[in-house]
Amino acid sequence: MKKIFTIAVLGLLASATPVVAQTVYDGAKLTGKDLNGTARFVGMGGAMGALGGDISTMSTNPAGIGLFRSSDVMTSFGFSAYGTESKYLDNKLNSDKSRASFDNIGFVFSSKIGNNTPLRFVNFGFNYHKAKSFYKNMNMKGNLGDYSQTFLMASQAGGIEGWGDNPYDDPNIGWLSVLGYDGWVITDITTDKINPATGKPNNIYTDKDGNQINNFEGKPLYVSPGDYRGMFPYGNANFRSEERGGIDQYDFNVSFNINDRVYLGLTLGAYSVDYSKYTFYEEVYESNEGYDLQSWNKITGSGFDVKLGAIIRPFEYSPFRIGLAIHTPIFYSLDYKTSAQIASDVINEETGAMGGDVVKTWDHVPGKADMVRSFNFQTPWTYNVSLGYTVGNSLALGAEYEYQDYSSMKFKDPDGYSSSFEFENSTTPMLKGVNTVRLGLEYKVIPQFALRAGYNYSTAAFHKDAFKDLPYNSIQTDTDFANSKSMSNYTLGIGYRGSMFYADLAYKFSTYKEDFYPFVNGYANEDGGVTIGSPEATKVTNTRSQVLFTVGMRF
Repeated sequence: MKKIFTIAVLGLLASATPVVAQTVYDGAKLTGKDLNGTARFVGMGGAMGALGGDISTMSTNPAGIGLFRSSDVMTSFGFSAYGTESKYLDNKLNSDKSRASFDNIGFVFSSKIGNNTPLRFVNFGFNYHKAKSFYKNMNMKGNLGDYSQTFLMASQAGGIEGWGDNPYDDPNIGWLSVLGYDGWVITDITTDKINPATGKPNNIYTDKDGNQINNFEGKPLYVSPGDYRGMFPYGNANFRSEERGGIDQYDFNVSFNINDRVYLGLTLGAYSVDYSKYTFYEEVYESNEGYDLQSWNKITGSGFDVKLGAIIRPFEYSPFRIGLAIHTPIFYSLDYKTSAQIASDVINEETGAMGGDVVKTWDHVPGKADMVRSFNFQTPWTYNVSLGYTVGNSLALGAEYEYQDYSSMKFKDPDGYSSSFEFENSTTPMLKGVNTVRLGLEYKVIPQFALRAGYNYSTAAFHKDAFKDLPYNSIQTDTDFANSKSMSNYTLGIGYRGSMFYADLAYKFSTYKEDFYPFVNGYANEDGGVTIGSPEATKVTNTRSQVLFTVGMRF
């Protein structure tokens, strides 16, 4: 993975902006949603924007609630099996976990206005569903070749003008650099000129001025523009992470049926975010030196959006329908909490003895707690077009297209200004527009029993050369990132409809691949650009199998 970027794009300039805590990778997690809802909705691949008549449509096309002619109440439960397979060089690792979930509950209150009036029905609805699950475990290990996370630490330290009294609470100093320095895994190269005990250089691998430029094996040490060096290349890495939490969505809907030809809907959405991530990263070298870095991150908060939708039957005697919907950005107010710890075992170059240290950020942050930073985040607009067609009372067909421009996401401070997040917003071109296609069908074998199938396809949100760019003053210490590729959802379902009671069962299989990197290293070029280098990509395949069961009653 190599790419030339200008210094203005890469985070290689000292900054006087507030402490940086977010990246576009955080933004992408908060923007994407899962296919989830009622078992009928999921069984048809969510392609019901023009068909309507299901409670879950209030989150895609609010006008879908306008097709209800009776009141409805339902709830859904699920069981999911998550799988992650990673392959780095010849090392193949797997992680599989299963968990139950409460996915959905909602109701529709249908109010008939009249048979001969233009306005036939006014319906009101509420729906809760799990919009996003962050549940994921990830592992990788192997030799890093020419790269090391400590080179990134040294590069960040090179952009710092001074450490100050408490660098952990200094908005101009990033935590990677100060943890690396306090943990003995990066060194100011000027301190290694002469061994005061002998009056000679520490070893023969020095330059003419006594600066140490090679390790004991004669391999070059990394030297940043700011005269800091990291540990060694060719270390063996061990990485694991655990992500938990999700996004809960609460929708409040009002919809209208006009002449049984035009259906209009409005949904107000409220969101609750609870995301946590733990990472463990370790490098071990041939000399038995090494270190491990642990990071704890959490994002919590709430948001809201507005969704507008319409369904039109353009031909009076045809069941063909066209659906249109637009969603405003979700406006989030969020808190980012983080802490980290580094533990090292390194050789003292003066004594030759093994030493090291354990450094915890919470010992240095005021209040001895997590560092907390508040921010606002704005997701992209969402545009949705759908088609629906029914054949008698036995077959329903749905197709849907949705678009979001991920590069238009915005980070802002709690007062709503984006100037404080100029760096974060400058990296959004690493993202691109996401196109989603949904297809679904339902076939009623008999009036009470239906079979369903569906398919979803979403394009990748990241450009293939995107990377996690951490400026000098970032307090993020989890340097890993993954560039996800396209995602596919395959769904099947069955359903029973009685005079009042109904029950549905759905199965969903989701899969997507991604290229994972534990970090990147940046090298300045003579032409003023920067070459981005990293270990080979870890090839990751993520899967999720979900069984969803819905029970409900219409009255």
